[in-house]
Amino acid sequence: MGQSKRFSRSTVLVAGNDDEQRALAATLFEESGFRVVECASAEAAAAVIDARRAEIVMIFSDIGLSGRMDGVDLARIASAKAPGVPVIVTSGASGERLHDLPDSTEHMRKPWRALDLLIRAERVRADHPVWRGDIL
Repeated sequence: MGQSKRFSRSTVLVAGNDDEQRALAATLFEESGFRVVECASAEAAAAVIDARRAEIVMIFSDIGLSGRMDGVDLARIASAKAPGVPVIVTSGASGERLHDLPDSTEHMRKPWRALDLLIRAERVRADHPVWRGDIL
């Protein structure tokens, strides 16, 4: 019963314009015990960051997003509004735009493996005070 409170405060924000890939990533994080919020655009994801910053323990975003902004823009927003929250941006291309990622952002090349996301989720769980039980 005590764990459900901690889990409810541990949310992964998953953003991407490909419905199937976004749903797969969301399912993997949910299977790891995280709550997940999905967004198709950086604008929607930024609104989630504004509204639920205290819950978000990781952001996983495709570089391709619906709307005017992309995953690099979202990484910059997250870096400013949620410093310390791990951000992973995934893409299949290695274009110049990736050089614009904030230093704190991790790039995961597509196609990514489910195991890679699960390992990253475990690292977040091990590093985050909510999961360690420091915050109740």
